[in-house]
Amino acid sequence: MSDGDHLQRNRATWDAGAQEFVEPGRENWAGEEPSWGIWGVPEREAGLLPDDLEGRDVVELGCGTGYVSAWLARRGARPVGIDLSWNQLASAATFQREFGLRFPLVHGDAERTPFRDASFDLAISEYGAAIWCDPYRWIPEAARLLRSGGELIFLGHATLLMLCVPDLLADGAATDRLLRSQFGMHRFEWPDEPSVEFHLSHGDWIRVLRSSGFEVIDLVEVRPPEGSTTRYPFVTLEWSRRWPCEEVWKARKVG
Repeated sequence: MSDGDHLQRNRATWDAGAQEFVEPGRENWAGEEPSWGIWGVPEREAGLLPDDLEGRDVVELGCGTGYVSAWLARRGARPVGIDLSWNQLASAATFQREFGLRFPLVHGDAERTPFRDASFDLAISEYGAAIWCDPYRWIPEAARLLRSGGELIFLGHATLLMLCVPDLLADGAATDRLLRSQFGMHRFEWPDEPSVEFHLSHGDWIRVLRSSGFEVIDLVEVRPPEGSTTRYPFVTLEWSRRWPCEEVWKARKVG
């Protein structure tokens, strides 16, 4: 378990860097089809979302600029976005006015939300809580928020990427060598970044999901299409076409 200082550090990081995500957020709000992750893989290829979202109550855990919730709202869902960063939420509110689409935005911690038990049919996170919150806290919280049979979907960095990416951005992109141990994966701190990330091995993800009352439905290892581009320098397209740099977990609450 982490000691909780990551919440303050990550809030400060995202408040300070929010401006960097305004234009990418606007592009995602304007997109007709969802596109996921750092490579913008289209929904028709990634297949993250359930077929029928009409009337479903959804919570986006770590919503940032709110574009995932916007995509869901356009498909008939009733989303609520929660995020640690006031500045990210301010961008989300700006886009709501700009695009004429409203849904609740809540300033708060995805590890301990203000929502009632069994309030939602779907919990979703594209990065957000998926990598910035402690999974031993936010996964049980997601289970608390979901109704029986509710779904959890989250996308983050793949386990293999986290074993192969250098500590420093200045040292270049992920290599074809293992640079750290898989055993004991949990809290990641970077010498050139103040933020804190969380990543687990596949076995540990399965155990925390099952112990929180979920059954695992699928693990999607995302492969970007040929010609994809990204603004993130820590992994190349060649690497990501050979090995998964992102993965999506899908789980269902049992009972």
